[in-house]
Amino acid sequence: MDKKKIKRPMPGKPVKKRSTLRNVLFIILLGIFLIIGISGYNSGDSLKEVALSDVRTRANNGEISKIEVTGDDLKITKKGDDKPTEKSIKESGSSLSDQGFTFNDTNKDLEIAINKADTSGKVWENILYTMGPVILLGGLLFWMMRSAQGQGNQAMSFGRSKARLYGNEKDKVTFKDIAGSNEAKEDLEEIVDFLKSPKKYEGVGARIPKGMLLVGPPGTGKTMLARAVAGEADVPFFSISGSEFVEMFVGVGASRVRDLFGKAKKNAPCIIFVDEIDAVGRRRGSGMGGGHDEREQTLNQILVEMDGFEQGQNVIVLAATNRSDVLDPALLRPGRFDRRVNISLPDRKDREAILKVHFEKKPLEKNVDLDALAAKSAGSSGADLANIANESAIIAAKNNRKTITQEDVTAAFEKVAIGPERKSKVMSEREKELTAYHEAGHAIVGHVMPDSDMVHKVTIIPRGGTGGVTWFIPPEDKSYHSIIEYKDILARMLGGRIAEEVIYGDDRVTTGAGNDLQKAAELAREMVTNQGMGKKLRNQVFHTDDGMIMDKMMHERNYSDETAKVIDDEVESLITEAAVRAKTVIKANLKKLEDLKNALLEKETVEADEVAKILDGSKLPKEAALY
Repeated sequence: MDKKKIKRPMPGKPVKKRSTLRNVLFIILLGIFLIIGISGYNSGDSLKEVALSDVRTRANNGEISKIEVTGDDLKITKKGDDKPTEKSIKESGSSLSDQGFTFNDTNKDLEIAINKADTSGKVWENILYTMGPVILLGGLLFWMMRSAQGQGNQAMSFGRSKARLYGNEKDKVTFKDIAGSNEAKEDLEEIVDFLKSPKKYEGVGARIPKGMLLVGPPGTGKTMLARAVAGEADVPFFSISGSEFVEMFVGVGASRVRDLFGKAKKNAPCIIFVDEIDAVGRRRGSGMGGGHDEREQTLNQILVEMDGFEQGQNVIVLAATNRSDVLDPALLRPGRFDRRVNISLPDRKDREAILKVHFEKKPLEKNVDLDALAAKSAGSSGADLANIANESAIIAAKNNRKTITQEDVTAAFEKVAIGPERKSKVMSEREKELTAYHEAGHAIVGHVMPDSDMVHKVTIIPRGGTGGVTWFIPPEDKSYHSIIEYKDILARMLGGRIAEEVIYGDDRVTTGAGNDLQKAAELAREMVTNQGMGKKLRNQVFHTDDGMIMDKMMHERNYSDETAKVIDDEVESLITEAAVRAKTVIKANLKKLEDLKNALLEKETVEADEVAKILDGSKLPKEAALY
């Protein structure tokens, strides 16, 4: 590809002539107002205006020494004064004699001065006072017409694409700026190579995929990878969200799709990136809106545009979603989104690399162990790790430190993972003791179960929405889980409620285990319906589709009521078995339960090493073992 073609200038913004015209009109109107104001100010004086009859009477009585006549205006100087102090107006076209002024011995000293009237100022003043309102009204009408035209243009542009164009930034995102996701980068590097050297592929008859779908959990960097493709290839990048296509008016979304692809063809080679494409790409025929649903019309237009690219256009569509299971099959077929790039949560090595990127420009103390942080942050996305780095800097600044310490990083990780501490919440001694027993129950059951994760920390300080936390962290990343492992986790989840039952009795249990019971029920149902781990329904999966119709959740299942009853029985059996195992463990280790409870009441938070020391020697009864 010709590099000059790649480096062509990006489309610039049009000159705003309308703004310039408005500024000129505003200056003209402001000047008119100033002239009128100055003219009115200059025409004013401090002379007292009196009636002509009063002037006539006093003049005939000899009380006035001088009258200056300028046109129809009179200025009166009383005897004993050096300058005029009063003014009046005579009838136009008449003389003072016609107005009843007499000249005799009584007022023989009266001086009459006739001045030539200067009408030039009056003419301009009259013109301004006459034309000013006309100009103002004309300007107002012109502004209203321009505004109406602007509204019309806005209405006409309603169907235009709202995609944002990138590619001319100084600091472009490249693959070097993104840590981890090496497999996804390798797949996307082919797109970059094609955009740089299309003839190399065309020479051997290869056709580059028209679309690539980035699939992965939230926060894994799908959008950043798409930006990196554009940055590496040095081509324009049109970015838009799937929800920006859809409006309340039918046909607007389809019009915006046509406009977007039209712009892309004019700027080829380029990349179109559609974020959250499931907003418009959901499976058609769901019954919502029928065939005239605006979302479906928009999807139809996307399908047509992607399948109708002319040869040699070099326009590639990248799309991102975390719900690929709901996308329409026609969208995923070859010729549209030919490839699917799965971006999973980072493993330990990738997490460490991501943490180094986010901490690179932050002042870290030498003892900060990012490898240990990566080890215990299993299941965290890139966005979570970025949040941990940011929270670490915030905590350090709040404590007036210029460098980030290991304590800051640990506090930030715990804040992101399990929520902030709520030390201000007041708990009675009774509630503290109950919470200590509850958390100790979780810890001791999880500690003795062979397939449970390790206890990382136990605290009775409220965090997030919980009254206390028993935190388990897996020693390594896991891709698969066994039935035995899930059963141990179920028993661990019920350990808190069972500890309350053993210590206080069945009728004294509290609502503190509500969240534990909910998660246990969800895990048990997941085992039976989606993992085929039931006894009677082993190796059978019963998926349920959830849909939202008229603000009500609708569940569509593909099994009978009899099977639903068996599923409920299987879930109940798993929960009952887990409760029995947890009770057996707690009764066999009551001494250890008391020791951990006392440590929690004393210190409020017990770390992993101390938990292991307190629970050393605890045993797993044969009745609670699964093998």
